[in-house]
Amino acid sequence: MYKALHGISTHYCNVLTDARIARDTGYDALEILSSKLLRYLDNGGTTRALKKVVDDYGLTTGCVNALLEIERHRPDDKRRMLAEAARLTQAAAELDCPTVQILALNGIDYESDQRVMDIMAENIAEIADIGAQYGVRYQIEVIAFTKFRTLGQALQTIKRIDKTNVGMVIDFWHLYASGSTPADIARLDKRLIYGVHFCDGRLPKSGEAWDQMVLRNYMPGEGEIDIQAWSDAVKQTGYDGMWSAELFSPNRWEADLYAIATECRENMEKYIG
Repeated sequence: MYKALHGISTHYCNVLTDARIARDTGYDALEILSSKLLRYLDNGGTTRALKKVVDDYGLTTGCVNALLEIERHRPDDKRRMLAEAARLTQAAAELDCPTVQILALNGIDYESDQRVMDIMAENIAEIADIGAQYGVRYQIEVIAFTKFRTLGQALQTIKRIDKTNVGMVIDFWHLYASGSTPADIARLDKRLIYGVHFCDGRLPKSGEAWDQMVLRNYMPGEGEIDIQAWSDAVKQTGYDGMWSAELFSPNRWEADLYAIATECRENMEKYIG
């Protein structure tokens, strides 16, 4: 088991500052936001230079998060999506990062349930083939406010495409908000778990929008989720990989990010040991 600083917890930092904060506040690894990584690369940074910094700090890069809108299926949109997948996958390989996160948003919510599943299976299979060229795997994150949102849908897709480099991330809030329970998690095959997002939040109230800035604005232990039960469920599977401290909190993004990173790690350790 090892602990990663999630780039969203230090939202306003660049990737090099994230690495320094992770080193100074006691983490083992980074979960790098793709937006930070691409901004760094687009402004003259290189994966070689970034890897040297990460290595020199005694860290690893555990995940690049994320390839977004993988539901894009119209020809031009899909070509762009696959090009983005290739770029992130190559960067991950150059960083010795084993995992890229992938997720769908709301682009096919108008489609039938079966069509959604067909599109997701086709696209994820093609993304997986890119990763096979680089030795990179992909963790599916289901997003609670989309039509591809449940644990069951993710597991069905993984089984259907039958690729050895596709699994999923156990994101406490997204899975809780889409109806999963700790008992569902405890029954999972640990080989399908590529990462854990240690986070909290609540469901929208009647008539309230699915606004993550509001619903997820909680340190684990402050929201509706039974964090201990979810943590224990993951451990019950025998999973011993990366746990990522994910704090989606506009309030705390305005605080001292060193202090927030430390609080996130200490809070995670309280629950998982």
